[in-house]
Amino acid sequence: MELTIFSGTANRPLGETLARVLGRPLGKCHLERFPDGELHVELQEDVRGCTVCLVQPTSPPVGENLLELLLMADACWRGGAARLLAVVPYFGYARHDRRSRPGEALGGRLVADLLERGHFDRIVAVNLHTASLEGCFAMPLEHLDAAPMLAEAVRPLAGPGAVVVSPDLGAVKLAERYARKLGLPLAIVHKRRESGADVSVQGLVGEVKGLRPIIIDDLISTAGTIAATAEMVRKEGCADEITVVATHALLVGPAVERLREVPIRRLISTDSVVHRTQLPFQHEVVGLAPLLADAICRITAQGR
Repeated sequence: MELTIFSGTANRPLGETLARVLGRPLGKCHLERFPDGELHVELQEDVRGCTVCLVQPTSPPVGENLLELLLMADACWRGGAARLLAVVPYFGYARHDRRSRPGEALGGRLVADLLERGHFDRIVAVNLHTASLEGCFAMPLEHLDAAPMLAEAVRPLAGPGAVVVSPDLGAVKLAERYARKLGLPLAIVHKRRESGADVSVQGLVGEVKGLRPIIIDDLISTAGTIAATAEMVRKEGCADEITVVATHALLVGPAVERLREVPIRRLISTDSVVHRTQLPFQHEVVGLAPLLADAICRITAQGR
């Protein structure tokens, strides 16, 4: 069955790179936003009988990018596509997998239901903030892991005198995997979240004095957690060379300024979202296209 690839506007460079890796031309799709904000989607390719892969992270603005993905899917379904595959490198609302208080919406389940209504056969995502989100989907979800690629990128910095740091209890398992792969000790910061953008650090378990910290997390949004962690390890006497490793570098709101003030030496992330330019620190970007292409090839080979 022929494979056709389309990319939304949220991360077109990744869509173009993925198409090259798969040896396919990127499908032509006209996307137009009307003056009132409505989005018009029109395919300029024949997709009848094809397996169609739609590449679109739900990065900010999350709602608009999600709707764009759904409209593209509807156009493909009405155009006779045999199968629809959503490649969502960064999956927004992954933190909404359960309700912590009465009266809260269950955003993760709602988005999963919307994608199911979009006639997708399978979803491909990378390092969901909460792996249990998979339970919200009635359709298969291919949960890919970029940690091995990122660990190899940080390996040249992981010699003697380095330490892996988990910025909170939620990232401990991820940080442990990096520590084992790199042969480094692990330190854990205990934090308390004050709001969606602010956190306070309560303590540190492990030794960082005189060591080069490598702070590990799955995503950086406003960088409140990372900045608080960096300040804590500096207070404990770490070396000045602070490295941050994260799969998804959203860097929204005050994130860049917070990381500038710490300061961090470098950031290593993937291209799951379009990366910022002219940052006040080194930024190494690890491409996800080979990982995504391998998953797509395996899925299409299964014929389901």
